[in-house]
Amino acid sequence: MPESRPPFPPFSHETALTKVQAAEDAWNTRDPRRVAMAYTPDTVWRNRDTFVTGRDEVVAFLTRKWARELDYALRKNLWAFDGNRIGVRFQYECRDADGQWWRSYGNELWEFAENGLMARREASINDVRIEEAERRILGPRPEAEHGVEFPLR
Repeated sequence: MPESRPPFPPFSHETALTKVQAAEDAWNTRDPRRVAMAYTPDTVWRNRDTFVTGRDEVVAFLTRKWARELDYALRKNLWAFDGNRIGVRFQYECRDADGQWWRSYGNELWEFAENGLMARREASINDVRIEEAERRILGPRPEAEHGVEFPLR
């Protein structure tokens, strides 16, 4: 049976919101294999200055990422959608091995195949040092907060 991941494009506002929340939930598991299954086998990524092709490279990339980005917690919000494309803005927080906390701000452009798997992901990300007391993303988003906008700063 061919792989698929509903909802399928073209997206409505509601189905785009569903895709964004599903991505946030998956990334918050910090399970590279689970995350990689939402992408086509030949997916193409740009993440900052790193280029990744295919699920095996996605798994390797995410394994390295979460080995250095400790206590990672993410929020994503829908920015725009059209046909088989979705734009999101996101913020995540993590700490490094020295205990320094970071908040990372970014935007992603997603393009989906007809089967609902993501074929292309481009992410632009900036990091800001924060104090532990400044943290506001303290784990996966509670269901009551799904879709709630987060502050820019």
